[in-house]
Amino acid sequence: MSEPVQKVQDSSPISTASPGRRKHVLIVGGGFGGIHAAQSLAHLPVDVTVVDRRNHHLFQPLLYQVALAVLSPADIAQPIRMILRNQTNAQVLMDEVAGIDVARREVRLGSGARLTYDYLVLATGATHSYFDHDEWAPLAPGLKTVEDATEIRRRVLLAFELAERQMVEYGWHPPLNFVVIGGGPTGVELAGAISDIAKLYMRHDFRHIDPSKARVVLLEGSPRVLSMYPEDLSARAAASLARLGVEVYTGKHVTALGPGWVEVGGQRIEAAVTLWAAGVRASPLGKMLGAPLDQRGCVHVDDRLNPPELPGVFVLGDLAHLEQDGRQIPGVAQPAMQMGDHVGKMITADLAGQLRPAFRYFDKGDMATIGRHAAVARVVWPFKAHLSGLPAWMTWLSVHIFFLIGFRSRLSVFWSWFWTYFTFTRGARLITGDQVLPGWQEQIQLPRKP
Repeated sequence: MSEPVQKVQDSSPISTASPGRRKHVLIVGGGFGGIHAAQSLAHLPVDVTVVDRRNHHLFQPLLYQVALAVLSPADIAQPIRMILRNQTNAQVLMDEVAGIDVARREVRLGSGARLTYDYLVLATGATHSYFDHDEWAPLAPGLKTVEDATEIRRRVLLAFELAERQMVEYGWHPPLNFVVIGGGPTGVELAGAISDIAKLYMRHDFRHIDPSKARVVLLEGSPRVLSMYPEDLSARAAASLARLGVEVYTGKHVTALGPGWVEVGGQRIEAAVTLWAAGVRASPLGKMLGAPLDQRGCVHVDDRLNPPELPGVFVLGDLAHLEQDGRQIPGVAQPAMQMGDHVGKMITADLAGQLRPAFRYFDKGDMATIGRHAAVARVVWPFKAHLSGLPAWMTWLSVHIFFLIGFRSRLSVFWSWFWTYFTFTRGARLITGDQVLPGWQEQIQLPRKP
């Protein structure tokens, strides 16, 4: 860890409020870290304000299932107000942070309002990184928000519809190639789900095209897919993708990207739809603290989740760079939830005049799904195992159902999965927005290939 972080050793309680006044905890971000932080403060004599630019908490691990028409957005999103409605010491503001003054302990919102705080919790997550090629964003959408998911769904489903229409009008259509850039969990899940859609769920829906002949290409820059997983699980994931007909190319970096095509090492691949799952960068709010950042824009924090010399500020989840046992804690849901819960423990210690407990991430494992009844899972707790195939898929289903917020969401998602699995139909295949795909019009105007 960098030298500035090592300087922060003081874990003694801080006092920022006048005697008798309840302390104000300002939480920015309604994701896993922010929601868990708010809930961890429910029984403390503090006032909590949660600020988010959207009105809902999103269960991001299932977002790709919205993008590929298995679930609807309402299945995996809950209004933040509904989640916290019974927490009497919490209020919710739908707004965006425009500035942070750590010296005055003040946050300026986009609406012009200013909020003072005794404790500031930043849990604003991460966004897409196009590696200094932001011009690629309109051509290859990533997957972080509900809007991203519905746009991906629009493009994938529209590609089949345009091909059917083109076939009726002209007797041919451009290649139905779907290119996914990035072989991490999101890329693997997207590629597998697109293959499922084409080969299983749409095979009887069209009269003039054969969706099963669609080509799904997964490009990964590192030597293997799911490179953060153990090698045996990575190999099993690659084998599962191959069985689904997904073409996996590792050690391949995208060198250029345009409307309807992707270039890899001088080779051009035509693409009806291109999707981005290759990289992330931290929320820009970290820069407002003036604290040391890593290359992705994450804020260096100590084991009390504080940036250097800012004991009243906690940084959680994807926005935090915290090293444990010589490795950076991953920016996924598990650490964010645990960090959020730990905020309550540290503020409890402060109020009692005790030393704050250090945070330690308890790794329970990782899992990724790969199409219909296939997944890989690295299980650490309650037992240690590497699972793949149907056992891993059943584990994946159980875990995601359990962590969904709200009984209605659990019931709705379970029913959607049950219906999809046994009937080979998907109920959320709605296309909204325009009927334009980048590069499609240009391809149909080219001379037809023999």
